[in-house]
Amino acid sequence: MVSAAKLRRAQDRVIAARPYAQIMERMLKNVAQAASEDPDTADNPLLARREEKRILLLVITGDRGLAGAFNASVTKAAQRFIAERRNSEIDLELMGRKGREFFRRRHARIAGEYTTLFQKTVRYEDALEIARKAIEKFRKGEVDAVYMVLNQFKSVVAPELTVTRILPIELPETKERIDYIYEQPPREILNALLPRYVEVKIYRAMLESAAAEHAARMTAMDAASSNAADVIERLTLNMNRVRQASITREIIEIVSGAAALD
Repeated sequence: MVSAAKLRRAQDRVIAARPYAQIMERMLKNVAQAASEDPDTADNPLLARREEKRILLLVITGDRGLAGAFNASVTKAAQRFIAERRNSEIDLELMGRKGREFFRRRHARIAGEYTTLFQKTVRYEDALEIARKAIEKFRKGEVDAVYMVLNQFKSVVAPELTVTRILPIELPETKERIDYIYEQPPREILNALLPRYVEVKIYRAMLESAAAEHAARMTAMDAASSNAADVIERLTLNMNRVRQASITREIIEIVSGAAALD
């Protein structure tokens, strides 16, 4: 019941955030197309493509359990990601207590930990801090790529496990171009938009994960309640049978004793 109430609020925040992210992506497409005419656009450090020898992986899990396979699916996906890139050095940015506990026991390379992000309402300031840290590492060349693994909210029944790359940014292409009137050169606007694009992407991922967690917990606890009711029914039936057998045995002993006296 608690998760159902929280899910409604988290779902409303996800739905409210999606249009902003979609419009920003659409605007980024048009600005990128206009900026592509400037040869200096490719010099932006957030667009630099390098061989992925060092990778930063953002692992978004929950802070609590009792949510079915919600946390386990994310940690398993992260392990598969690490196994598929054995030749790369992978540092983990763990967002959520369950992910931290899981990878601490396995002595993984942990670059950062955040264990209170989802105990209350997801805040943009937290996403901003994580995004700036990832951007700074990428700018300085400490990592060659930044990926993110999470459960994305698609429906109450089942979340969608996704692994996406957020750095370097791949500029989307568009066939429908909107001719903006630029007060500044398109390259300068693009350079200002790219960090904001990463921030919004991480913030939206946190909102999606929070909503998916509440949905998974609501479903898991509903199934647990149903299973508990079935177990109680079977135990009650078994108890009644044992009680009936005990009463029958006592009656037989009494009748047998009375018959022996006669």
